[in-house]
Amino acid sequence: MRMWTRGLRRVISQLIMAVSVCVIAIIVDTRVVALPQTANEIRGLLEFVEQSDCTFIRNGAEYSGARARAHLERKLDYLKSKNRVKSAEDFIDLAATKSSLSGRPYEVRCSEGREPAGIWLHRELQRQRHFH
Repeated sequence: MRMWTRGLRRVISQLIMAVSVCVIAIIVDTRVVALPQTANEIRGLLEFVEQSDCTFIRNGAEYSGARARAHLERKLDYLKSKNRVKSAEDFIDLAATKSSLSGRPYEVRCSEGREPAGIWLHRELQRQRHFH
């Protein structure tokens, strides 16, 4: 009887281990699938900033789309090194909404007027998602 109980415990232990490994594999696989989509969305937003006719305003100074993109890419690289960007929304909220140094909000001035950069980029992200 004791042998049978030990054998049963071993089988249950192995079964729990196998299920755990499967769950971890599913979680990792889901994350791997999500990462390319996030990278593509962020790349699309950076291209949008660079190609836009709008002026990017950071700490009161005006920047072209190309210079704004370069600045946002530097911030993105830093945030990625800290593993803080999991979505395009994270990129917008953590890198493209306000100055990390002064805390002042970024703005854009387009032909329609001036608005917070975060709102501008969230709207563009939704537009891009709608077309893809």
